[in-house]
Amino acid sequence: MSNKAEIDNDTRNNLRSDCSKCFGLCCVALPYARSADFAFDKDGGTPCRHLQSNYSCSIHKNLITTGFKGCVGYECFGAGQRVSQIIYEGNSWRDNKTRAKEMFDVFPIIQQLHEMLWYLSEALDFQATKPIHNDLKITFEETEHLIEQSPQDILKIDVHEHRMKVNGLLLRTSELVRPKTATKKLGKKLKRSCDYIGANLRKANLRGANLRGALFIAADLREADLRLTDLIGADFRDADLSGADLAGSIFLTQAQMNAAKGNVHTKLPANLAIPRHWGKEAQGLVR
Repeated sequence: MSNKAEIDNDTRNNLRSDCSKCFGLCCVALPYARSADFAFDKDGGTPCRHLQSNYSCSIHKNLITTGFKGCVGYECFGAGQRVSQIIYEGNSWRDNKTRAKEMFDVFPIIQQLHEMLWYLSEALDFQATKPIHNDLKITFEETEHLIEQSPQDILKIDVHEHRMKVNGLLLRTSELVRPKTATKKLGKKLKRSCDYIGANLRKANLRGANLRGALFIAADLREADLRLTDLIGADFRDADLSGADLAGSIFLTQAQMNAAKGNVHTKLPANLAIPRHWGKEAQGLVR
């Protein structure tokens, strides 16, 4: 029997990116530097050269091969369509320079608040968090109220302060959901630090571990057991998760999996999709 309860599907869907309803905000508002993740420098507020007049990306199907892995690993948690269609009522940044500046400042704030809503909704989905369900619901509603304000009021939000409040509840969620004896049972391959860049963790038993913010960049996690593991903020860029079991892991996001590698044998939580670049075989897998 699953340790999760049902949660409203509309809530999840509203926290997933829908580029068809967005004015390409992540392609304009956010800056990036030339690196392994981006092929060239771009200033915040400047449209990416690949952004088309209809707000779609001209190289969307080839982002990885053209040097834009960073775009593949980005997730706005539905902030793009909220800012575009709800907060600004379908009025684009292209129509007004003053509005554009405001939209670009509002977007990252909404993105962070939507990310918090995603985590809170997941916390509410666990049966084990019943003792704190009331606090989770109140904080979820408070966060919803913040994103429903005017752009001027949104810009005044102390995101850091609110994040600290949310994080306290997420930590408590992690403690309630993860097995109490998990730390004692971890394999010897697990170091005490959070730096596992390039580490050989193949077949490692990481079940129930607290790996918040861990750096798994280019790590070998093939066939690793990551069930009930707290993975909030973990960096999986270029990590190999082929055959790994992440079913039931805590606070794992689509962006994290989009940045990783996997195959048909990788097991993901039911609320996440198999990334396209994992291959057609994995895409066709029915879990």
